[in-house]
Amino acid sequence: MKSTNQYLKPLTLKINKNLEIGGCDTVELVEKYGSPLYVMDEHTIRNICRDYKNAFNSYPKVNMMFASKALCTIATSQIIASEGFGFDVVSAGEIYTVYKAGVDMSKVLFNGNNKSYDELSLAIELGVGRISVDNFFELALLNEIAKSQNKVADILLRITPGIECHTHEYIQTGHLDSKFGFDLTQIDEAVELINNDYTSLQLHGLHAHIGSQIFETSIYGDEIEILVKEIGRLGLNEINIGGGIGVKYTENDCPPSVYDVAEIVKKRLNECIEKYNIQPPALFIEPGRSIISTAGITLYTVGSSKQVPNGRKYVAVDGGMSDNVRPSMYQAEYTAQVANKPNAENTEKVTVAGRFCESGDILIKDVELPELEEGDILCVYNTGAYNYSMASNYNRVPKPAMVLVNNSQSDIIVKRETLDDLISHDVRID
Repeated sequence: MKSTNQYLKPLTLKINKNLEIGGCDTVELVEKYGSPLYVMDEHTIRNICRDYKNAFNSYPKVNMMFASKALCTIATSQIIASEGFGFDVVSAGEIYTVYKAGVDMSKVLFNGNNKSYDELSLAIELGVGRISVDNFFELALLNEIAKSQNKVADILLRITPGIECHTHEYIQTGHLDSKFGFDLTQIDEAVELINNDYTSLQLHGLHAHIGSQIFETSIYGDEIEILVKEIGRLGLNEINIGGGIGVKYTENDCPPSVYDVAEIVKKRLNECIEKYNIQPPALFIEPGRSIISTAGITLYTVGSSKQVPNGRKYVAVDGGMSDNVRPSMYQAEYTAQVANKPNAENTEKVTVAGRFCESGDILIKDVELPELEEGDILCVYNTGAYNYSMASNYNRVPKPAMVLVNNSQSDIIVKRETLDDLISHDVRID
């Protein structure tokens, strides 16, 4: 069965005179809100959330957790929470955002390899349901904090399962040479400390991630085998398999269906339950990119162009690596369309460049598009995940606004930064 993460464009996208998303004309959105502009389609977000729930609903103990690092705003957190999801968070900022969104904090898990004293304190104070402990230092620190608050912290141990997936090396997290998690040979020592010394910690299970933008499917079965074997040996009853299912950035990408991954996970899980003679454990799943990416587009306004003699033609837009660093950081590829000329024939190959003072500030290399003119609106697809999350103020450029569209209505959910916002934390030395 095809699932929404396998689509390249938002489900509500239509072509009329201009591109439309969520019943809203994209050119009119730029006229109203300016550019660059992040646009999120609520209908697509909800449909993908429902794909996940439907795909896994035959397993009795599933906890869907949205990986907030992909996109963390109050409005998107409200939408995803309303679909029954909890949240995987990795910082005080993400904890506070979902808290302010009204999320049930018992459905939140705090993850990360170097959590601070203040962050762990905040997590316990706000009643975060699980803390995924990454290392021995954190075990001792968390026990100290929980004890000082006269509370018991409910935890998972994050492990490194020794599985490598074929993604960019920067987004592989399950292989042995990783900054994340306990090695399998360290689990018994950690459990012994929890059982004998750290009386303010309650261990429930194990947590692992195998990477991001994953197109393989069998690798999830391998992860399940390792986690279930270990919790069976230790007498625990929860496993968290992370997320990582890939999405379709270009027509050449063929990510697995959420339904296909779910069948593999459920089948292997049931086999391992029987093999290791344990009760069905609670299963935590943490999709991020595959929930939010397809729902997002970014709209840019075309500016200058340059034809290199006997070389590339560069067309510059009013954004770039400060609102989408992924092409520079990961060599990520994207698909684009001219929003105000959606029916025009592609007549030239251009490289879309950003406005920032870096030679590597290239959004899309060698893309076939209609002839571009100053003032055209360029729509880049599948930008809902990590673009806003990784945005910066490089070159002292304000971050874009974000708009939510649904049923022909548009609403600002992140305001565009102003020049005064940029200097609001600067201090004069008069």
